[in-house]
Amino acid sequence: MSRLADTRHEARAATGLPRLSDATLRRLPVQVQRPAYDRDATRIGVVHFGPGAFHRAHQAVYLDDLLASEPDWAICAVSLHSAGVRDALQPQHGLYTLALMDEPPRLRVVGAIREVLCAPQQRDAVMARLADPAVRLVTLTITEKGYCLSADGVDAAHPDIAHDLSAPDAPVSAIGWLVAGLRARRAAGLAPYTMLSCDNLADNGLRLRRAVVDFARRLDPALADWIDAEASFPRSMVDSITPASDDALRARVADALGVEDVWPVQREPYMQWVVEDDFRAGRPAFERVGVVMSDEIAGFDRAKLRLLNAPHSALAYLGSLTGLETVAEAMRDAALAGFVERLMRADIAPTLALPEGLDANAYIDAILERFRNPAIVHRLSQIAWDGSQKVPVRLLGTIADALAADRPVDRLCLPVAGWLRFVVRQAQAGVTLVDPMDAALSHAGRAATGDAAHDVAGFLALEAVFAPCAGDARFAAALRGAYAALGDATPAAVRAALATVAGEGDA
Repeated sequence: MSRLADTRHEARAATGLPRLSDATLRRLPVQVQRPAYDRDATRIGVVHFGPGAFHRAHQAVYLDDLLASEPDWAICAVSLHSAGVRDALQPQHGLYTLALMDEPPRLRVVGAIREVLCAPQQRDAVMARLADPAVRLVTLTITEKGYCLSADGVDAAHPDIAHDLSAPDAPVSAIGWLVAGLRARRAAGLAPYTMLSCDNLADNGLRLRRAVVDFARRLDPALADWIDAEASFPRSMVDSITPASDDALRARVADALGVEDVWPVQREPYMQWVVEDDFRAGRPAFERVGVVMSDEIAGFDRAKLRLLNAPHSALAYLGSLTGLETVAEAMRDAALAGFVERLMRADIAPTLALPEGLDANAYIDAILERFRNPAIVHRLSQIAWDGSQKVPVRLLGTIADALAADRPVDRLCLPVAGWLRFVVRQAQAGVTLVDPMDAALSHAGRAATGDAAHDVAGFLALEAVFAPCAGDARFAAALRGAYAALGDATPAAVRAALATVAGEGDA
C-alpha cells in the first residue's frame, strides 16, 4: 500500500464509516447521482494514462454519461509512476465522488473506471490491455512534460526516453508504453488504437504523433511507417477548473454520503471538451454527451486563450494591485468586473475568427459566470505567475491583431501595464517573481523610476517578451499611456485608471 493510501486508510478507520464500493452504492442518499447503468455489463474499451483529478473530473464523466447507451467504453486507468490512485480506488471498485462546486454543491458518484493499474508494478496487465482488441482508444492527461517532446519529435536525451529506447519491452514513459502497445498489436495483426491527448498543449495531437512516430522510427522504421499510415492522433481542447482534493473535501463527501471515499475530486460545474473527429478504429458517440466534435481545434484554443486566459491575467495584475485576492472577489468589484467585460466584448472578441458553433456572446457570458463563482477559490497571486510566458500569448497576440486591423489598443494595454506595475512593485519590495525571466524582469523593475517613458522603454527592451509588438510606435504609445494612467499603482490609482481607460477605444 502506498504512503498516501495508508494515511487515508488510517483516517477512514478513525471515522468508522464503510468504504464507497459497488456494495454501498445503494445506501447513498437519493440526491446523490450515481451510475445510470449496470457496471457489470460494461467492457473496457479505453486505456487512460494519467488518472489524476482532471481526468476523473472531466473525460471520465463524459464516458460515464455514455455507458448507459454504449457499454463498450469503460476505462482502464493507468498510473505511470505512483500507486496512489490505484491503492485508493481499487478497494472502491474504481468508484469515486465528483463534487460540483456550485451553489448549492452537488455530488455525483462516477463509475466509468472499471480497472486501475500502476504501470511499474503491473507491466503485464498494462501490456495486456494495450494489446486487447476491445481497446480502441488510448487517452492521456500527463502534463506537457510527460510527453518528453523535442522541437520535431521526441527528446531522445530525456532519461525516460533513453531508457525506453534501450529497453523497449520495459517502458517507463508514456511514449514508450504507446509504442510498445502498438508494436504488440502490429505483431498480432490488430489495427492500432487511436491516441487522444487531453492535455493543454497546442496542436497536442500533431505533437503526439510526431513523438510516437519518431520514437518508433528509432526502434523499427517499418513500425514507424505502419503507425504513421494507420494510426490516428486527434487534436483536442479541454477546459474546466479542477482544484486539488484535500481533507476538507473528503470530510464533506463522507458527511454527505455516509460512506468513506478515499480520493474524491472536485471541479466547477462548467466543462468543455472539443475533439477533432479523426478516429480510425471507431469511437464513442461523444456528441451525445456534450463533446464538441470539430476540425477547428485551433479556433477553440485561441478563443479560450484570449477570452478566458487573457481576462484572467487582467484580473490577476489589476486585482492584485487593488488589494484583492481571488477571481471571485475581483469580480465583485464593479469597476474591475466592468472593465474586464468591456475588454472581452469590445476588444478581444473582434480579433477572433470563431469556429462554427461557438457564439462569442454566449461564451463570454459563460466565462463571466465562471469567474463569479464564489465556490471556486482561484487566487490572483497564482494566476500572476509566469507573466513573461503568459502575457505574450494571452494579450500581445490580440494587440498585434488589433493593430493590424487599425483598431485602438488602449484598453488592451492596461492589463499589460498592470503586469509591469506588478513587476515593479515586487522587484522594489525585494520579492522574487515566480517567473523563468525573474532576473531580467526584476532588474527592469528595480530600475523603474515611475516615469512612464523611462520605465516602459526598459521593459520593451526585453525582446523575449515584447518582440511581436515592441517595434510598433502605436503600441509603445498606448502602453506608456496605460502605465502613466496607473500612476503609483495604489488601489486608488488603479481604480482611477479603470474609470479613465474603460470607456476609451470603443469600436
